[in-house]
Amino acid sequence: MAVVIRMKRTGRKNRPFYRISVADSRDPRDGRTLESLGLYDPIAPKAEMQLKLDVERARYWISKGARPSETVASILRRLGVQPAAKPKRDRSGRKKATATSARRKADKAARTLAKGERRTARRKAAAEARKQSAAAEAQS
Repeated sequence: MAVVIRMKRTGRKNRPFYRISVADSRDPRDGRTLESLGLYDPIAPKAEMQLKLDVERARYWISKGARPSETVASILRRLGVQPAAKPKRDRSGRKKATATSARRKADKAARTLAKGERRTARRKAAAEARKQSAAAEAQS
């Protein structure tokens, strides 16, 4: 079971209010939770009223392997709780080049070049044959 720490939206229209909770990643955002860790009110007038969070329980869940969402991770960083960082991915979605992949690319480029040279040689030979047949027809 993959456990995540995320926010459940409550409150009314145009007045968001969030509960920071621990849930199974397969459950819906506002669905069943394993534990509620605190509250986040982004529109509260005072900064100390915006966030109430049980930091020790958050540390406990992170130590057990729970992954915080991006927003919850930024809140936890602000409070000094360092969640386990996700490995960075290249934005293109491609794997990063390694020595072996660079070597493979070079080998493929060499094969493609050789194939291209063979193709060019065949085309030149065919063009030469056409020229000779045209010259033979002109003479006859």
